[in-house]
Amino acid sequence: MAQATVLTAMSSSAYRPQKRLRPWLISGALLLVCALMLFPVFSTVLLSFKQQSDVRRTPPVFLPCDDEAGNFNLAACRFVLEGYGRVILLQPNPSAPLGFQITGRIFTTYLPNTILYAFASATFVTLIAAMSAYVYSRYRFRLRRLIMVGLLTLAGVPILTMLLAMAQMGNAIRRAFPGYEERLYMIVVYIGFELPIAIWIIKGFFDTIPRELEEAAKIDGCSPVGALWRVVMPLALPGLLSIFLLTFVGVWNEFIANYLLMSRQDLRGAMYGVYDFIAQSLSSYNALAAACVLVMIPVVVIFLFTRNAFFHAMLEGAVKG
Repeated sequence: MAQATVLTAMSSSAYRPQKRLRPWLISGALLLVCALMLFPVFSTVLLSFKQQSDVRRTPPVFLPCDDEAGNFNLAACRFVLEGYGRVILLQPNPSAPLGFQITGRIFTTYLPNTILYAFASATFVTLIAAMSAYVYSRYRFRLRRLIMVGLLTLAGVPILTMLLAMAQMGNAIRRAFPGYEERLYMIVVYIGFELPIAIWIIKGFFDTIPRELEEAAKIDGCSPVGALWRVVMPLALPGLLSIFLLTFVGVWNEFIANYLLMSRQDLRGAMYGVYDFIAQSLSSYNALAAACVLVMIPVVVIFLFTRNAFFHAMLEGAVKG
């Protein structure tokens, strides 16, 4: 008995260091993964602030902070806004509020188009998906399961496989209605691609909301629509916000459909703007990196301000009941 007690004490004492070490190992592994994922972003941002001469150096240097003797010196760091200046293209304009105006096409053409496509698509996808998901969650009708499986199947179809048919459809509409708005067609295409998975995700949120809350609201005098908007929708708001963000980011980062379906260059989005800038700046890597950073900033800022609601929605939607 005494020997068993001694062995138990020895095993527990040997287990304690492992228990203390495990959180550190997990944290270290997570930090390593984060560092590997953030390194391309950090290197792009750093490249955007380099001089053209430092970009072309052989062998390349990660930080342009060496002095004439080749020694590392923070005081000798050479960070400039040359690349951003080539992207923004400020021109004097006495009638402008600040005395100058931005003439770079990424800011004057491509980014406004992408903001329109992303915001309009995300708004309509959220509204339509919310109404559809509520019906699938609360009502039982024929072919309900088949329709849900069909939506899930559509969500898994790559956009590239449908581009030929959509291009032919767009050309037919363009010939039939000479004055039609191509931006509207692009928004409808994005809504069609983002809607199936959005319905499935929001349905999961509606499934977690007890029906007794709606019944109690109806007993208190609410109509079915009033119970929906006053009780169900506020509880499902994190899920709706997550769908809005996912759709917004998905449309913002989309390139191939916007490139192939739009007949006019001035109607294309920011991803095409970066692609177009590559052709103009093959030898100016600092300007190309600056264009990538400027296109990336709006999405990063939106995600940083809404990250708490987004992660809360993802965790809440992962558990039913």
